[in-house]
Amino acid sequence: MSLAVGSNPVNLSAAAQRVARPRTYLMCRPTYFDVTYEINAWMHADVEVDRELAMRQWEDLRSTYLDLGNTVEVIEGVPGQPDMVFAANAGTVVGGRVVAAKFLRPERTGEEAPYRAWFAARYPEMVIPEYVNEGEGDYLWTGSALLAGSGFRTDPKEHTETAASLGVPLVPLELVSPSFYHLDTALAVLADDQIAYLPEAFSHASQQVLRDRFPDAIIATRADADWFGLNATSDGRNVVVAAQAEQLQRDLTAAGYRPVPVDVSEFRKAGGGIKCCTLELRG
Repeated sequence: MSLAVGSNPVNLSAAAQRVARPRTYLMCRPTYFDVTYEINAWMHADVEVDRELAMRQWEDLRSTYLDLGNTVEVIEGVPGQPDMVFAANAGTVVGGRVVAAKFLRPERTGEEAPYRAWFAARYPEMVIPEYVNEGEGDYLWTGSALLAGSGFRTDPKEHTETAASLGVPLVPLELVSPSFYHLDTALAVLADDQIAYLPEAFSHASQQVLRDRFPDAIIATRADADWFGLNATSDGRNVVVAAQAEQLQRDLTAAGYRPVPVDVSEFRKAGGGIKCCTLELRG
């Protein structure tokens, strides 16, 4: 049985079966978080960052994960690397295999060594990519395939190496809006092969791919996407989502998910949100 809520179809039988599966996450404490340069459409170096507020919001996010039964590993930040808090960009981990990040912008290359050292101490298999690859910023695992973004950061030439290294099928997607420069700002994986996304962030060809592959996807509003509502994490039932993304929360509820709103708005000043602060460690 299904019904429509707004523009989003709801499968009631599937909604009744939402199951939370605890996750393991890596987060980086925002000790040195700041906006000192401009490398995306959201960053303005003249905007002051409230570091105390950022730390409180980060701790709230971490506590939320723990309260939901997840495990959270923490890496400490490095002076001079204000964006290191965005742990999702550090790499991609599937099945205990790691493909580390290789950043496009020189402002972020200093993050590579500490994250690679952290991975190397815990995983026997780590690949250093040949081309630019910004981790789970542009790679999202659906349970059966790796959705791979390109257009602004990750080089599409890297897709083949990443898929082969992780031993998974890959679906390339082209981003076209500077406001949504990483895949995880425009698309959220909610459960196995179930997503929410903003169509206008993608090329027409990629929109068709998403429609064909995910016919029951939740379609987000631009207003919610601008609040980084799609920069969310999910355990299959509980969706940790930006507190300001109110319509998305209603759509998630209608689809049988449990939205868990968290305010991380201070990180929006650097073009980041909940998912940006969170790298999932699979296996």
